[in-house]
Amino acid sequence: MRKKIVAGNWKMNMELAEGLKLAESVDTYFRSKPSKAEVVLCTPYIHLAGVSQILKDGKVCLGAQNCASEPSGAFTGEISPAMILSTGAGYVIIGHSERRSYYHEDNTILNRKTRLALSTGLKVIFCCGEVLGERESGKYFDVVKNQIENGLFNIPAEEMNSVVVAYEPVWAIGTGLTATPEQAQEMHQYIRGLFSEKYGKEIADNLTILYGGSCKPSNAAEIFSKPDVDGGLIGGAALKKDDFTAIVEAI
Repeated sequence: MRKKIVAGNWKMNMELAEGLKLAESVDTYFRSKPSKAEVVLCTPYIHLAGVSQILKDGKVCLGAQNCASEPSGAFTGEISPAMILSTGAGYVIIGHSERRSYYHEDNTILNRKTRLALSTGLKVIFCCGEVLGERESGKYFDVVKNQIENGLFNIPAEEMNSVVVAYEPVWAIGTGLTATPEQAQEMHQYIRGLFSEKYGKEIADNLTILYGGSCKPSNAAEIFSKPDVDGGLIGGAALKKDDFTAIVEAI
């Protein structure tokens, strides 16, 4: 069976003390009540080392929200995959819609980041998804196919067990619009089909695909019940322990 994962993306929120407090509360919860899903906290860089110590020997994993495309050197302000790994983190998010939109990261640079992160030993949560105009024009399958083919399809088959895909319907994030569970399933099934064509059925069947579009306690169970939805990449709801744990329990 493929792995179920719920990853909380804290984005640019919480000062250090607040982040450590939230991580401790989530860690305490899952030490006493193990989850059927793998739980990952993706924190700002400044939290990583401290949160790693809190999560040590527990059930919750740690991830970063981005990484550099180069292993080291004169790249002021950047954080390399090796630096992330050295904190104790095991995951990194690459290609989040905010990185694509605000920082103009294209498929070429995202592929370079992915290959470097994998070669360093990190697991990658690779994001893809369409904006409202692309959804309304009917181009959403083509958009996602282009992002996946150019971002991931030069990854060797033997490394695919370290790749998780997160589908973000960007038009449904913070807009008041909602992607239905049926729309989520349709795209997840399509993504799995792309991997089946490229890598074969076994790898596609074992690929974890997360939903990342305004998932909350009230809709998580219905979304997660769809056969090709293997968990979620959670934004705002990950900043509240009770909301986040309720979403994880919906698995």
